[in-house]
Amino acid sequence: MANHKSAEKRIRQTATRTEVNRARVSRIRTFLKKVETAISSGNKTAAGEAFKEAQPELMRGVSKGVLHANTVSRKLSRLSSRIKALA
Repeated sequence: MANHKSAEKRIRQTATRTEVNRARVSRIRTFLKKVETAISSGNKTAAGEAFKEAQPELMRGVSKGVLHANTVSRKLSRLSSRIKALA
């Protein structure tokens, strides 16, 4: 257990940040799942719309430090190519 005031404060800050970051990641996963379901249903327009909604969420995750920029770029690239491949 923490013995210093600064260590106690750091524990509180970490708990708060963890809660916020978990919410962010959960929100991002929800948007990704919407894109995945649209792709699996074969609806190109719905998939495109879901992709357009997911893109800013993923980039926001990068700017907030929750996800790495290369990870998001890779995910977006792969999703985009899968949407383009739909008939």
